[in-house]
Amino acid sequence: MASLKKKVYEIIEEAEEGNRASEIFDIFLVALISLNVVALIVSTVEELFQISPRAFHLFELISVGVFSVEYLLRVWSCTEDSKYSHPLWGRLRYIISPLALIDLLAVMPVFLVFFVNLRGLDLRFLRVVRLLARIVRLSRYFSSLQTLGGVIQTKRGELLAVVSVLFVLLVMTSSLMFFAEHEAQPEEFASIPTAMWWSIITLTTVGYGDVFPVTAAGRFLAGVIAIVGIGLFALPAAILGSGFMEELSDERNSPAICPHCGKRIQDC
Repeated sequence: MASLKKKVYEIIEEAEEGNRASEIFDIFLVALISLNVVALIVSTVEELFQISPRAFHLFELISVGVFSVEYLLRVWSCTEDSKYSHPLWGRLRYIISPLALIDLLAVMPVFLVFFVNLRGLDLRFLRVVRLLARIVRLSRYFSSLQTLGGVIQTKRGELLAVVSVLFVLLVMTSSLMFFAEHEAQPEEFASIPTAMWWSIITLTTVGYGDVFPVTAAGRFLAGVIAIVGIGLFALPAAILGSGFMEELSDERNSPAICPHCGKRIQDC
């Protein structure tokens, strides 16, 4: 049983060079997840969905079955990893890990729809959860997406600081525009929360044009806010860009590790 568990663990985890079974398994899962994303998107087009609704439902059931078995196998074999070696607490720690939660979210909405719909509730909005979960699951198999996750984790402090500044700026600009434009446009700037819509599209430089200032003070504030928005929204891009450069530099400079002994190759 122990050897079987180890074999399953080696297959379903990230493929190592030369492990043909694991590579085939990864390719199969990537293809299945991609097809699920495409099918879910296409099913929202009513004309295409009505061609064969049964085919969409059958593909969904088969996919959920495969993902459910995969999830159970991952929980069962995770104890082969030293981080989750305890048969009970190790599995519990694995279940609440980010990737395991994403795997669970990918299948849970289907079961919720199946059981809860018996009571007449409409849970079609859970399609969004299912779609996002399956897209995020692809990060398990692409190093570039894993690098992005690592960069966000490393730079989370700087990103949180930028988000905090943007939130404060949003409140300030909404308040200023409300007092500048409320009398001239009582419907468009009826309250500070209503003014936040204008502030968001201006700070993000989208500028739909459905709401715009008409007073001299409002236009002056709008110009200043638009310029400040360009500068502030460049900050997250700069932070992520520097994080990527640091991550790639660390990967290039990190010593190669021997897969057999775990030592640096130059030391073997």
